[in-house]
Amino acid sequence: MKIPRRPLAVAASVAVLVTACSAPDDTADAAACTPGDAQSVTLTYTSWIPGIEEVVDVWNKANPKIQIKVQTGPNGNNGTYQNFFNQLRAGNPPDLGHIEYDALPSFRVQDGLFDLGACANVADARGQFIDWTWDQVSFGEENSAYGIPQDSGPMALFYRKDLFEKNTIAVPATWDEYAAAAEKVRAAGGYITNFSQSDINQFAGLSWQAGAHWFANDGDAWTVRLTDPETTKVAAYWQGLLDRKLVSTVPPWTTEWDHAYNSGSAWTWVSAVWGANSISSGAPDTAGRWAVAPMPQWQAGGAVSGNWGGSSTAVFKGSAHPYEAAQFALWLNTSEEALTLLAQKANLYPATKAGASLPVYAQGVEFYGGQKIYEVFAQAATQVTPGFVWGPTMTSTYATTSDGFKTAVSGGGTLTGALAAAQRSTVDTLKSQSIPVKE
Repeated sequence: MKIPRRPLAVAASVAVLVTACSAPDDTADAAACTPGDAQSVTLTYTSWIPGIEEVVDVWNKANPKIQIKVQTGPNGNNGTYQNFFNQLRAGNPPDLGHIEYDALPSFRVQDGLFDLGACANVADARGQFIDWTWDQVSFGEENSAYGIPQDSGPMALFYRKDLFEKNTIAVPATWDEYAAAAEKVRAAGGYITNFSQSDINQFAGLSWQAGAHWFANDGDAWTVRLTDPETTKVAAYWQGLLDRKLVSTVPPWTTEWDHAYNSGSAWTWVSAVWGANSISSGAPDTAGRWAVAPMPQWQAGGAVSGNWGGSSTAVFKGSAHPYEAAQFALWLNTSEEALTLLAQKANLYPATKAGASLPVYAQGVEFYGGQKIYEVFAQAATQVTPGFVWGPTMTSTYATTSDGFKTAVSGGGTLTGALAAAQRSTVDTLKSQSIPVKE
């Protein structure tokens, strides 16, 4: 995927027309990515990762000539991304920023990211990362890297092992088996899961597993595919469960949602690796009763996972010290010391191949009955298919899809209808921002 660029205008969530002019040549990035002449430099890094200051302190103590000053703020969609765009437009962005994979294209299309591909050690580090995570930051450009992969969100099936065993229900290995189990769970008085009507990232991960490709880019224009056959299949599947009232529809990330899992009303959650902490904190009364299994498959015997979440450390255009910034970003996301601290302080699951073997992930987890759950996620991370492309206006796409899903859940429409509306809205949003679209 080669993303066409245009001069910085606005954030992806704001539609404003701009006057187009020629895009810069990324060869300038390659020329600029050399060690600076200064005796020492101080770089600014904006992030919302919990405990990031402690991780950066380790770097600062070991690298007196390259000091990192941390700036913290709300998560990206709650304000930090808009701040980044405002700072880029004003010409004073931080040197480095924490950007999730699904937000990277909106910065790239605005030419806000420094291409680190030619920086020393970056190209050599590519092989350290799980292939699909590097794909997320390179946009399909062979020698480019518009960020260094930081974490990932491989998906699996969290399930109440005690309830499945008590009711002699087999742990589903396929989506057909999952639907059949849903009927048995409902007969036993529970719901197999909760369908998220507002967090569309989960649905994206489910679609990713099914082989969907929501966006494509050939270097000239974008293609929007929110209604491709694979996504439509996933939507129809969940619509069937909704129609038969086999899943609950509690809004996610609420006390009601926590109660559903804590009380045993909801028996499973198809979620990412970070979901392990969401369940343990939201459903403390169920400690020791959960387990993790591979994500249900569309084909019996398959081994394909989806991804939900993940982020990168990017260097912004305008940084006076991209070489030094790149070295910090590499250390932050490849060194055992940094990755261990990120796991302990922020529960980040690494994007590196070696990260899955860190001692911090080797032990059984008490909340999950002593199961070594990260073995499941380590395998799932290798089963995520590369090539899933995010669009440059995901904030708008998520909002429109969520609105449609909420209507469908309330009986006023369908999930496939919601996707069709999101398709039309996304195309209109791209056009309104003068971003070329193929229809």
